[in-house]
Amino acid sequence: MVSSGDFRNGLTIEIENNVYQVIEFQHVKPGKGAAFVRTKLRNIKNGGVVEKTFRPTEKFPQAHIEKKDMQYLYNDGELYHFMDVETYDQFGLNESAIGDSLKFVKENDMVKMMSHNGEVFAIEPPMFAELEIIDTEPGFKGDTATGATKPATVETGATVLVPLFVETGDRISIDTRTSEYLKRV
Repeated sequence: MVSSGDFRNGLTIEIENNVYQVIEFQHVKPGKGAAFVRTKLRNIKNGGVVEKTFRPTEKFPQAHIEKKDMQYLYNDGELYHFMDVETYDQFGLNESAIGDSLKFVKENDMVKMMSHNGEVFAIEPPMFAELEIIDTEPGFKGDTATGATKPATVETGATVLVPLFVETGDRISIDTRTSEYLKRV
């Protein structure tokens, strides 16, 4: 059990059968009245953010989030298939459970599978991905005064904004958290 007076950023707790992660917290001691803890919490299953206020003595059970390295194998049209690299167990998840978290992940890449009580709620791709550009328009000379960008499609099918000098066939590095171009590889 964790009291709300001991909250810290990143802590996961269970409130009313939901699992929340503390994004922000602030201990408030007003001139009159009792102290309280103002928090901003993210529901880790649906991503919604709520603001709640607690007394510092309130206690909540700490939620144990399991992170496991998995290998993304393939998509057969209905399910995305993964393999546990330790036990070689394979299983599939449907597209609603995946969302767009695999837009920069190729087959056989490693991902982190996050689950609570055996229920997978998120897939975390690697922070950076090196992918090949399969389609982009050619850049025009002299069009770089403003640091212009153009859309480019990478080998996984996702679209990224890249500088004008990047061409089809180039390999680029992408920050998967922000979907931003980093550099040519």
